Amino acid sequence: MFPWEELIRFAAGAFLGALGFVWLVHAPMKSCLPAGLIAAVSYLLYWALVKAGAAEPLAVFCGALLGSLLGHVLARKLRMIHTVFLMAAIVPVVPGLGLYRMMAFFGSGETAQGADLGIQAMITIAMLALGLSMGSFLNRLAHHPAKSPDNRSAH
Repeated sequence: MFPWEELIRFAAGAFLGALGFVWLVHAPMKSCLPAGLIAAVSYLLYWALVKAGAAEPLAVFCGALLGSLLGHVLARKLRMIHTVFLMAAIVPVVPGLGLYRMMAFFGSGETAQGADLGIQAMITIAMLALGLSMGSFLNRLAHHPAKSPDNRSAH
């Protein structure tokens, strides 16, 4: 049986978390709903992949990539800077709790557990950065294709 309640709860949490972030950075009001929707959709892809048994770093990458692609599309459509949408898209999967727990373990002298959590958090951060970068790269390819050597002007 499909966990609809869990899906709705996580989508709502991602949406509200992104709205809070958008409000916190004083983004324009017209960006609130789209940013929240991008965050919810991106997080649901991450959640679905984890539920299906995918490795967490892969799920984080895919969610960030989708959020980046959607963010670029909506930024272009709404004539806004894409950073608002990209940042909101990754808010739900930023490993803040993992980093906090890492520091707590280090502070209590349990360095092995702290190091393990730190490595997991750094992998998550790297996958977020890679997903956002790949989305920006694909957007640039789609909207600014490289000129062929025949079309370049001679200098």
